[in-house]
Amino acid sequence: MNGIETLGPGLLERLPAAVQRPAYDRASLAAGMAHLGVGAFHRCHQAEYTDDLLSLEFDRWGIIGINIRPPALADTLGRQDGLYTRLIRENDHVEARVIGSIVKVVDSQESPEPALTVLASPDIELVTMTVTEKGYCHIPSTGALDLGHPDIVHDLASPQAPRSLPGILARALDLRRSTHGRPLTLLSCDNIPTNGVILENVVRGFAEQRGDGLADWIAANAAFPSAMVDRIAPAVTRQDMDSVEKRYGYRDGAVAVGEPFRQWVIEKKFAGRMPRWDLAGVTFVDDVTPFEHLKMRVLNGAQTTLATLGVLAGLEHTFDAIADPLLSVFVRRMLLEETLPTLTPVPGMEPHAYLEQSLSRLRNTAIRHRNHQIATDGSQKIVQRLLNPIRDRLSGSASIGLLSVPVAGWMAYLIQASARFGKRWRVSDPYAGKVAAIADATGRDPHALTSAILAIDTIFDPGLAADGTFREAVTSALDELLSDDPMAAVRRSLEQDGVARLKRSKQSAL
Repeated sequence: MNGIETLGPGLLERLPAAVQRPAYDRASLAAGMAHLGVGAFHRCHQAEYTDDLLSLEFDRWGIIGINIRPPALADTLGRQDGLYTRLIRENDHVEARVIGSIVKVVDSQESPEPALTVLASPDIELVTMTVTEKGYCHIPSTGALDLGHPDIVHDLASPQAPRSLPGILARALDLRRSTHGRPLTLLSCDNIPTNGVILENVVRGFAEQRGDGLADWIAANAAFPSAMVDRIAPAVTRQDMDSVEKRYGYRDGAVAVGEPFRQWVIEKKFAGRMPRWDLAGVTFVDDVTPFEHLKMRVLNGAQTTLATLGVLAGLEHTFDAIADPLLSVFVRRMLLEETLPTLTPVPGMEPHAYLEQSLSRLRNTAIRHRNHQIATDGSQKIVQRLLNPIRDRLSGSASIGLLSVPVAGWMAYLIQASARFGKRWRVSDPYAGKVAAIADATGRDPHALTSAILAIDTIFDPGLAADGTFREAVTSALDELLSDDPMAAVRRSLEQDGVARLKRSKQSAL
């Protein structure tokens, strides 16, 4: 088509000077790790860190990318021999770089065999993954394996042909046990608190259901470090791909777009060799928890808040939502007054500076992160982003009037996708059907809606759900969010918080 070449090995040496290319002999790169879920985030994060490392200290750390869910890779990334353009965008600035750390791509959606062949190979010493929160088939409120999940039910009945992440990993570990016995580190890179613990819970929990000693072998031969990952990488659009062709003169079907900021903190808990990612800026620590809480409660809490309230306000992108004067004031005060006090000190990071940096990142107009995309799978996110800080606040008898609004915002977002509310938008959430059924059966009554949704104990801890202060705050916010003026809930919460702060100020002056 018009003589324009597609990105591939033959084009590397002829890329325009404005496009950075791998600074190592890619033809000599052998695979030593696999990654499950080769989406935009992986291509903007782990694969880029690995590309940096290979430039500094070349070693056998090429990545085999595996997708067990759509999209397929063979016709895009695979056709380009694993090469793709990573664009960094900040307002009007664009930086292009071709990443070379992915040496092979495997589609394993029709059958688990391609994935299992890679994961069971003795050459693979590490498996990383970005499969989204719901990919772990866990119960959000407890972190345990959801034995009622349809994919888990299938995999326990057919362990040789698994389709879930826990089932595939357990089968791969079983194959390693029966063939070469080499250990394996499994590193979650998803936004789940203590994600290594969750991953170990679901994999060993699955193995324990089999009762053939696999769980004990996994305990002795596999490691599940926790990690905190951070970079905003929105879904890639046709416009993104077209921009590469227009600006740089070649076609790329696997473009990834991200912001300049990136961070990766990994628990020092390995079964064998690990890449020296620390040379490329990764932080290895004994305890990831403080880093997790800071990121999930501040940056991710802000994202979820702006996304759901932004949709209700008719705003399309994160930068649209934070540009709104009301939502901007609300999210900053919520984080400053109710979220930050729940955090423990983080080595080398000042919470107030991190908060301002996070809000600044969300204003980046070149990162077109749609609010509906961020709101996807909200049921899997609100526990760590909103409910845990609320629980911490309540334990100290502190106010939760601001944090309760985005919880009600998540409810309203799903409720308004129900038939009773005219299905105002399509949503993607494992609990969308359940909440829609509640809305269809209950109607507009905020008390009945709140009670029924809070009774979903796989999301809401029963103790929190029974707390009168929490129930009242959520009910009141939900009532207004479902009205013709949804932002009334935001204005009221700010006014009430202002009154409360004034009262506390007068008391402290006495």
